[in-house]
Amino acid sequence: MPQSLSCIPIHFIWSTKERQPFIKPEIEKELFSYMASIFRANASPALTINGTANHVHILSMLSRNITIAKLIEEVKKGSSKWIKTKDTDYRKFYWQSGYAALGIGQSNIESLKMYIANQKKHHREKTFQQEYVEFMKKYCIEYDERYVWD
Repeated sequence: MPQSLSCIPIHFIWSTKERQPFIKPEIEKELFSYMASIFRANASPALTINGTANHVHILSMLSRNITIAKLIEEVKKGSSKWIKTKDTDYRKFYWQSGYAALGIGQSNIESLKMYIANQKKHHREKTFQQEYVEFMKKYCIEYDERYVWD
């Protein structure tokens, strides 16, 4: 088979450093659009991006030509530099150093899109930390809580 093909949907989750509420309603749409452009530039289109004041969820198709670590480095670095140019309120903006990258099956794409779209509703009842731990348990990912919350 001479052709190399892939279809790898990934659910990414990460927060602002120390969960600071930097993602304000007035910048959110523009930030998410900018992040989507970085995903596109890396041949890993974001199907949906949403979040709250202190974290984001992204559903993206991972290109076969980039590693997850490199893709996230590009998105975080580029969006952090970009947001700092928008207003002096954002000069101390940073993303947390870690992230979650969760593989999902094709059959789960639509339900995950709905989950991501309803982030603000979900977080009326639970914190980012509670949600994150639930995902780690759901995906059977071992983690050390000492290093998750930077």
